[in-house]
Amino acid sequence: MNGTAPDTPPPTGTPAPNSVRTALRLSLAALRAHRRRFAGTFLAVFLGVSFLAGTLVMGDTLRAGFDTMFGSATAGTDAVVRGADAITTPDDSQGVRRPVPAALAGDLSRVPGVAAAEPDIQGAGQLLGRDGKPIGGKGPPTLAGNWITDPRLNPYRLAEGRAPTRPGEAVVNRATAKKGGLRLGDTTILRTPDPVRVRIVGLATFGGADGMAQVTYTGLTRADAERYLTARPGLATGILVRAADGVSQQELVQRLTPVLPKGVEAITGQESAREDTDMISRQFLDVFTALLLVFSGIALLVATFSIHNTFAIVVAQRTRENALLRAVGASRRQVTATTLTEAAVVAVTASAAGLAGGIGIAAGLKALFPAIGFPFPDGELMIGALSLALPLLVGIVVCLISALLPAVRAGRTAPLAALRDVAVDASGASRRRAAVGAVLLAISAGVLVSPSLWTAGLGAVLVLAAFVVLGPVASSAVIRLLGGPLARLRGVTGALALRNALRSPRRTAATASALMIGVAVVSLFTVFGASLKATMDRTVARSFAGDLAVSAPAFGAGGSGLSPALAPALDKLPEVATAVGLGKGVAEVNGSGRELTVTDPTALARTFELGTIQGDLGTLGTDGIAVTRTEAREQHLAVGSTTRLTFTDGQRLTFTVRALYGRSELAGDYVITRQAWAPHRTQDHDTLVAVSLRAGVGEQAGKAAVEQVAARYGDPEVQTRDEYARSSASGIDMMLTLVYALLALAVLIALLGIANTLTLALHERTRELGLLRAVGQTRAQLRAMVRWESVLVAAFGTTGGLGLGGFLGWVLVRASDGASDSDFAFAVPVSRLAIVALVGLAAGVLAALRPARRAARLGVLGAVAME
Repeated sequence: MNGTAPDTPPPTGTPAPNSVRTALRLSLAALRAHRRRFAGTFLAVFLGVSFLAGTLVMGDTLRAGFDTMFGSATAGTDAVVRGADAITTPDDSQGVRRPVPAALAGDLSRVPGVAAAEPDIQGAGQLLGRDGKPIGGKGPPTLAGNWITDPRLNPYRLAEGRAPTRPGEAVVNRATAKKGGLRLGDTTILRTPDPVRVRIVGLATFGGADGMAQVTYTGLTRADAERYLTARPGLATGILVRAADGVSQQELVQRLTPVLPKGVEAITGQESAREDTDMISRQFLDVFTALLLVFSGIALLVATFSIHNTFAIVVAQRTRENALLRAVGASRRQVTATTLTEAAVVAVTASAAGLAGGIGIAAGLKALFPAIGFPFPDGELMIGALSLALPLLVGIVVCLISALLPAVRAGRTAPLAALRDVAVDASGASRRRAAVGAVLLAISAGVLVSPSLWTAGLGAVLVLAAFVVLGPVASSAVIRLLGGPLARLRGVTGALALRNALRSPRRTAATASALMIGVAVVSLFTVFGASLKATMDRTVARSFAGDLAVSAPAFGAGGSGLSPALAPALDKLPEVATAVGLGKGVAEVNGSGRELTVTDPTALARTFELGTIQGDLGTLGTDGIAVTRTEAREQHLAVGSTTRLTFTDGQRLTFTVRALYGRSELAGDYVITRQAWAPHRTQDHDTLVAVSLRAGVGEQAGKAAVEQVAARYGDPEVQTRDEYARSSASGIDMMLTLVYALLALAVLIALLGIANTLTLALHERTRELGLLRAVGQTRAQLRAMVRWESVLVAAFGTTGGLGLGGFLGWVLVRASDGASDSDFAFAVPVSRLAIVALVGLAAGVLAALRPARRAARLGVLGAVAME
């Protein structure tokens, strides 16, 4: 080497240049000689970086696509005139604005510098397809509005047919028509929410695409839009203004502002397009990208354990080699640098390949999404500098950190180790490890005593760290317990598999930790999802006293709700005792935006369990309000006190609290009458109609009678109470399906880690395997021994993951319970967790297939002779 004493650094404090070159040559030689040893590490880094890079590139592409789409669609709109103030609620950050007079467009068109001004009327409208089923409504908005006649102000372009000119005519965006099987000339129903029969006379595009993602759009005549989408004729959502030649957008806004009435503002078209893009980002892109980044982090965390285990085994196998290097003059720093250089080479090559893989994933998703109904905006893939630099940096750092401890351990190899046989791995079950793990568990228990959502996250990290630290301590006992029956059932083969799994507690625990994390996260979401469903079931069973529910299921901003005329029509049926509709309104209560439940309070009390009621719900009238006790405490309200409500039309009115009630799970926190809401309503609709049947009326007979009336109001779904509870929880199953699909990558990386560990372990046991074959073990027995060893390791990881995931699921349920006024139920889905356990064990079997085949192919004489 450099002639320096083994443990004495060069005078400068850093390795000499020839030392660096020597370390690099040794690293590259080792990599060339043992390429297969690092195959699993390469794949783990590659998959993690690919997922991360694909997520970032896809996010950049979507944002750029929506920027371009909104920019081109609104290129002719130079200014937007709208209500100045928006009322926002905790569930709606965009808010609701007051309408403006449609006649204002005529006044604005006479302002110098204005080329055109048209009212823009927007509302909810859901089309029924050729099969009678609603189109869309499961997330993105279902929009309806007036067809704007000025082609430069209209973001939609006619692709086929003509504009609507007579009552009942409509233009539909082409993607919606395709999805519903609708063609020019077809007649269908538009829920507004009152059913309106429309004839399709035109098909339109948006920004050059068939639609804006999954948003549906129906364009009506201005008269129809005012009739069905506004509280009364003469109102509009806003006014779109186009500037004359030579007038800038900012100059146009300055000219418009002095003539606008109080409470109305003007913004530039560019600002409006930016707000639309920001809205898409807040409601979808940011959440979607954050979700994918979380799972990228989980995949990389799992990869960290796999990479660490690989380098730990490689360093242990090279103990004699490293000792010889130390004996001939290599310093600790040089040996450590050699190992880290190997890790750096693997990290750089795998991360670079992962970048290419990530771009391929983004391109694949760009092509796949349209096939599942979510088209990307038109445009090329956008690959920003951050989307390239961050995954590359993360991949390299993760790999180097994972290899750091094994590299330091390699540098501490004593030169005399070259003169004796060295155990491959020392047991990790030390007293110090047990003490550290116990301290971590104690701290995490202290954090989780009274958890909030934030402390639950901190406690989860501490519990995970405790499990990892205590893994080697627990591995021997757990594997003996799990593998006890194996020795009796499989004889010598099972006993050898058990012995091999027990050979190195630290290695076994490290190998199983990757799978444990994947199984723990799957179990966490499974338990939390089942608990959410149980909570919804209990909420409906406890709060909903009716027999039937009429609903128009929708997620996010989609759907158009139910006609407010439906509940009174059902209430007249001889089979029905009470039918009450629950509408939604928005107002500021003492300066804070809140949702209001608009209903008949007396009928509400007969159909819903509201808990103990203080005061009289029947006396609300037009100036009374009912409030939950929880909200009353926060707002310092009591029966008889007053509060100020500000509505979207700008009116500020004083309401008297005439009743307090206990439960808000289905009724909401604030209740007012329809008469109180009527002067301030916009597009009125109900979200649910609850029906109680008369005594002696059977459920099926009552349901048939209700369905017959509901068919006249857009044919919404009629469900029994149990069916309503199940449908309310259906979104959870969709969420779990997505979670399972994303976590499949983490399980795959864990599987590769087990396979790589087995391959390396079998390599170091080559002579032992040869001796077993020499004394009569068959190839089939050898393969079985390897498979059962892998199954035992997988069983240890799966068991730990199920326990950890179940516990963290319970913690998350408790934290959610503390952050909400609803009582969360904790549920353990035994059947689903059993499937998770079987998948974990199957991963062990799959991971062992290739190592077992390779071990069985070893030549007996060559294996016995190998050192």
